[in-house]
Amino acid sequence: MASSLKNLSAYNKEAVPTVQNKKIGIAVSEWNEHITFAMLAACIETLQQYGLTDDTIFVQRVPGTFELPFAAQQMLVQHQVDGVICIGCVIKGETDHDIYINQSVANALQQLNITQNKPVIFGVLTPNNEQQALDRAGGKHGNKGVEAAITLLKMLEV
Repeated sequence: MASSLKNLSAYNKEAVPTVQNKKIGIAVSEWNEHITFAMLAACIETLQQYGLTDDTIFVQRVPGTFELPFAAQQMLVQHQVDGVICIGCVIKGETDHDIYINQSVANALQQLNITQNKPVIFGVLTPNNEQQALDRAGGKHGNKGVEAAITLLKMLEV
């Protein structure tokens, strides 16, 4: 597997723009909160490193990953944020539940990107087991919350 030997959160810090006068939304799932909240903390820390402050970052907790698109839409429309990061974690189980949730959320977030004309970032882990999730939420493969933050910062410049 390509990701087995490296930290996936490494990036060129000089290629990331500093952001001013922007308001950002983060929708985070409470399901698997030991994973998603670690991603949230890393995401906020990264956004703050590039100029955002606590009063420009709006966090909305939702019960699960399936609710992320609705929260993102609410933040875009009602709170007039400039972009949204959606953080969730759906671990494969005994049924195909993960496939339906992940596909639905990915499609809904893509639609929001297109229809709202603002970046909506897919920060959802889709691991086969909990260890893979932990490895990507501050473990040996970095933290996907950092990657989601960097992606949004770059997309705000597009």
